[in-house]
Amino acid sequence: MKLNVIGIGKMGYPLVQNMLDNGHEVSVFDVSEENVTKISQELNIKATTDFDAFMNDALRDEEYRVFWLMLPPGNITNATVKRLAEKAEENDVVIEGGNSNHHDSMRNGDLLKEKGAYFMDVGTSGGIAGARNGASLMIGGERKVYESLEPLFASISEENGYVYTGKVGSGHFLKLVHNAIYYGIQQAYGEGLEILEKSEFDYDLAEVTAALNSSSVIRSWVLGIIADAFANDNHLDNYSGHIKGSKSTNWVITEAMDMDVPVPAIFSALAMRHRGVQDDQSFSGKVVSAIRAGVGGYSPKS
Repeated sequence: MKLNVIGIGKMGYPLVQNMLDNGHEVSVFDVSEENVTKISQELNIKATTDFDAFMNDALRDEEYRVFWLMLPPGNITNATVKRLAEKAEENDVVIEGGNSNHHDSMRNGDLLKEKGAYFMDVGTSGGIAGARNGASLMIGGERKVYESLEPLFASISEENGYVYTGKVGSGHFLKLVHNAIYYGIQQAYGEGLEILEKSEFDYDLAEVTAALNSSSVIRSWVLGIIADAFANDNHLDNYSGHIKGSKSTNWVITEAMDMDVPVPAIFSALAMRHRGVQDDQSFSGKVVSAIRAGVGGYSPKS
């Protein structure tokens, strides 16, 4: 399939690699000259910082021109969709793979619909490793477009790792809830391991986490990342306890309150992220930082 990718940062670059590995032809736009030079030299594909040239030379598949966005949510994504809408042709497809608010996605869907084009909101999970080797995709949008593009989604996701969720907005809403669940999981691991670290017992947390992740009921990919972090830094001295919250989980809390759905675990996990006075040496915070570094490529000290 022929794809036009906008945004080749932390997630966009490995996603392009994944696409190329699976036989897709890719053209790239990014505002960073450094990113464009890197990807054109390393992957030998067409890349530019000239948006007009990118649009004029956009690759076209048999049925659709497909544009895949991997940009920060909010103003940058919305402004880019607006630019695309101004130049959109009938049957163009804009796939938005970020962590956008589903209300923004619904508005962007309406904007493109006016031009006879389609918007697909695709929540993308699995971190950098998933983008590179097989992502988890949550796909909202017109069913007939999904059915045409399903071979693309199947090729770049983990086996059985994609799901069609329904109308525009549903993919990103699922991703928001996914992120909120992930917050709770991170916080639970962090708090439990801080109890062990501060107890009277001399635990080797590298051995403990590796053993628990082998066969216990709390084993998971996330615990595996934690075990790897402890194996390299047994007390996480090189990690910061300061951890930031994201707007996406705030949105989930608001939606839950509007639905009268109690979410005490998610709310508490989010509250911990917003503790401005949190000590840099908070051990639970260091565990969460280790998870974020392993999954999303964040700096251990960010």
